[in-house]
Amino acid sequence: MAWNYRTIIEPFKIKSVEPLPFLSRGQRQRALERAGWNLFHLPASRVLLDLLTDSGTNAMSGMQWAGMMQADESYAGARSFFRLEKAVRELTGFRYVIPVHQGRAAERILFSFLGGRGKIVLSNTLFDTTRANIEFSGARAVDLPIREALDFDSPYPFKGNLDLQAFRQWIRRHGASRLLCVVTLTNNSLGGQPVSLQNLKGIRALCRRHGIALFLDAARFAENAYLIKLRERGQQRRTSREIARQMFRLADGCLVSGKKDGLVNMGGFLALHNPQWAQQARNMLILTEGFPTYGGLAGRDLEALAQGLEEVLDEEYLKYRIRSIEYLGMGLLRAGIPILRPTGGHAVYVDAGRLLPQIPRHRFPAQALACHLYLEGGIRAVEIGSLMFGRKARAELLRLAIPRRVYTQSHMDYVIEVFSRIHRKIHRIRGLRILEAPRVLRHFSARLRWV
Repeated sequence: MAWNYRTIIEPFKIKSVEPLPFLSRGQRQRALERAGWNLFHLPASRVLLDLLTDSGTNAMSGMQWAGMMQADESYAGARSFFRLEKAVRELTGFRYVIPVHQGRAAERILFSFLGGRGKIVLSNTLFDTTRANIEFSGARAVDLPIREALDFDSPYPFKGNLDLQAFRQWIRRHGASRLLCVVTLTNNSLGGQPVSLQNLKGIRALCRRHGIALFLDAARFAENAYLIKLRERGQQRRTSREIARQMFRLADGCLVSGKKDGLVNMGGFLALHNPQWAQQARNMLILTEGFPTYGGLAGRDLEALAQGLEEVLDEEYLKYRIRSIEYLGMGLLRAGIPILRPTGGHAVYVDAGRLLPQIPRHRFPAQALACHLYLEGGIRAVEIGSLMFGRKARAELLRLAIPRRVYTQSHMDYVIEVFSRIHRKIHRIRGLRILEAPRVLRHFSARLRWV
C-alpha cells in the first residue's frame, strides 16, 4: 500500500538485540588517549554508537540467517556458490562471477593485470583502498569530479557524476590505450553522492568510442539506483531493480563489496564479461584468496550475500534507508552544523573545514572533530580529509556512516543532540599532529596527539 504518513518507519521488526556500553567522559578520555587519538584503534566495547563505517556492520535478516544454516561448505563446486552466481548474473548481466572476501580483494586482483606502470585510471572519485591498490600496481589514479561536487551548498542532485569534458581532455592528451575508467557508485569520498544514468551513458559512449574499459565500483549500487529513481527525470516509474540492471549493463565489469548493499558482514565479488580477464582473475584468486567457487568465503557467507542482493532492492527498505539519512542531515543543519548537501545514500558528511576554520588543514580539523564527537557522546565516526588523503584531500569532511538495519530514529536524535552540545563550544577544539604513521593508508594506523 502507499505510505501516506510523514514518519518513515523501519520496514522490519527487531528480533535480536545487543547491549550498548555507556561510559563516563573520563572513561572515554582514557580510551582515546590509549588509542593515540585515532578512532580506528578504539575497542568497539568502548563505543556507544558506531558510525565509523557502513561496511560489514549491517544487521542480517531472518532469511539470511536461515540460508546460512543450510549452506554448502564444500571446497569446490559448493551449491551456495551457484546460488550467488545466479543472483549476480540476474542482477548485473555479467557472465563471470568471482567471489572474494571483500571489495579490496577484488581491487587488488583486478589491478594486478589491468593496472601497472604507464596505466592511468580515471574516476569520478576513487575511495582510499581503490586508490591504494591502483597506485600499488604502479598505475596512476586520477579523480575527475564535476565542479558542483565541491560546492557543498549546491542542491545539484548528482554530485557523484564524472566530468565528461575533463575525460575527453585526458583522452586527447594521453591516448586511450593507457586509460581505464572506474566509476564509484555512490561517490563515497565526496559525500555519498549518486551518479546519474545520463552521466553513466555519456561515460559509456566515450569509453566505447575509444576502446576504454569501464568498471563500476558498485558497493552501494542499490542506494544509487534509488536516488536515480527519486531525482532523475523520467525514472520515477521504474523500479530500483530495473535501474540497477541498466547501470550494470553499461559497464564491462564491476567490483562489489557485499559488506555495503549486499547486506552482509563479509563478502564481495568481481564480475566480468571478458573470458581472458576472468581467467587471469581466477588465477590470482587461487593464489591469494581460495578456489574460484569460494574465494576466501565460507558457504554461509555466499548464501547470505545471495539473499542480501535480493533484499536490498526492496522499495520499502530503500525508502526508509534514504529517508533516514536525510532525517539526520536535516537535524544537523537545524543544530547549526554545516553538511554536504543534498544528503546521499549511506552517510551524512559534516563540513569540518567550515565548522572549524581556526584549525589549518595540516592539523586535521575533521579528525579533531571526530575525537570531540567521541569524547562528548561516545560516537565513533571517520575523517575523510587531509589525514586520509594527505595533500590530495579535496575537503575536510567527517563522515557519519549509518549501518543498515541497526539503529533507530532515537539513536539519530541522540547524534543530533551531541552535535548541538559540541556546536556550543566549538571554539575550544584544537588541531592534532601525527606522532607516527605508515606511508600508505595512514589513517588506519596513525597515532596522533593534540597540538
